Amino acid sequence: MKNIGLYFGTFNPIHIGHLVIANHMAEFSDLDEIWMVVTPHNPFKKKSSLLDNHHRYEMVFRATDSYPKLKPNDVEFKLAQPNYTVHTLAHLQEKYPQYQFNLIMGEDNLKNFHKWKNYEVLLNSHKIYVYPRIAKGNIENEFKNHHNIHRVDAPIMEISSTFIRKSIASSKNVRPLLPSTVWRYIDEMNFYKK
Repeated sequence: MKNIGLYFGTFNPIHIGHLVIANHMAEFSDLDEIWMVVTPHNPFKKKSSLLDNHHRYEMVFRATDSYPKLKPNDVEFKLAQPNYTVHTLAHLQEKYPQYQFNLIMGEDNLKNFHKWKNYEVLLNSHKIYVYPRIAKGNIENEFKNHHNIHRVDAPIMEISSTFIRKSIASSKNVRPLLPSTVWRYIDEMNFYKK
């Protein structure tokens, strides 16, 4: 059975931090593939700065093109909004019964995991692969030694899409933070320049 890691994000834009973590998960854990699930709109984020779905998907497609174990995925574009991770996983499990689906999240998300819709279902039905982040706050005790939570010693990547967008808007060169294919697309399309 193929073991799939789901890495959710608005990827606005996808940057090298996302790629480093996704590739690390694909190479140094028991996950066979990482599906980069482009989320249409996170209810916790302001929508105004979000590029259209197809543009963000295109950037993820371009960024992962030369990584056979990383796949862009737009499953959430077709689901009712607002959507929740638990619904996406149920949909994928039904569509691909031959695959085992797992969640990938940063340690910062684990701190708020108890606030997620039906988090108990997610926790008991799927493995959760956690990568380190520099973050304040405490992790709930139930998540510290849970048999379905696996910490992966991935590199700590503190690059944010927000920082990249703001930098582009103020004419800073942030090319090293983006895959070259993504940089070219942003530049051609004049994205984030205000």
